[in-house]
Amino acid sequence: MEEKITLTIGKQKNIALIAHDGKKAELIKWCAENKEILTQHFLCGTGTTARMISDKTGLPVRGYNSGPLGGDQQIGAKIVEGRIDLIVFFSDPLTAQPHDPDVKALMRIAQVYDIPMAINKASADFIIKSEYMNTAYDHDVINFQKNIRDRAQTL
Repeated sequence: MEEKITLTIGKQKNIALIAHDGKKAELIKWCAENKEILTQHFLCGTGTTARMISDKTGLPVRGYNSGPLGGDQQIGAKIVEGRIDLIVFFSDPLTAQPHDPDVKALMRIAQVYDIPMAINKASADFIIKSEYMNTAYDHDVINFQKNIRDRAQTL
């Protein structure tokens, strides 16, 4: 059994939109500036951010719980289920966040599943303007079934 398996991110992306309080206005502005591109994809986000983006831009954004109430964990679970293809997370590096462990867990699971994650406007601009936004993209991830089988045999 192979160590890695190839998964495909489809042409239409499932994009999670997240922002710390100090960065919500910046993310909303970015979404408005990129509305034409974003309308071609399925959008979701943590509660307050999703609501504010929808209200201010008219983009349909499915909202989960707010970050401190488990929204980051919900997005992480969707990554594991193969239902999130890209994360745009405008984080605030200068303000302490009470749910910082949840944010770190989300970043970790995005890395494990090889999900692109923009953490600021510049990285979001580079990703959204990438040729991969308009096409399917194959990426290799850990073969989780093999990993579980191997671990079960060694424990």
